[in-house]
Amino acid sequence: MTWGLIFVLTFLILLKGAFTFLLVGDLGQPTWDYHIIKDVPGQSPYAIYKPLPFPQHVRGPEGE
Repeated sequence: MTWGLIFVLTFLILLKGAFTFLLVGDLGQPTWDYHIIKDVPGQSPYAIYKPLPFPQHVRGPEGE
């Protein structure tokens, strides 16, 4: 009886692992392409800081 329970539990663990591997496994590179997405957080109307005059996100002469 004990060995039967051990085999059943082992089978359930292996079955759960196989199910997870097949369901969540890496399917490779996705087919969609978002191209380049512009990321300018300083231009948000809700930003608390004034936009900097240079492209770097630091203060100082010419963004240095």
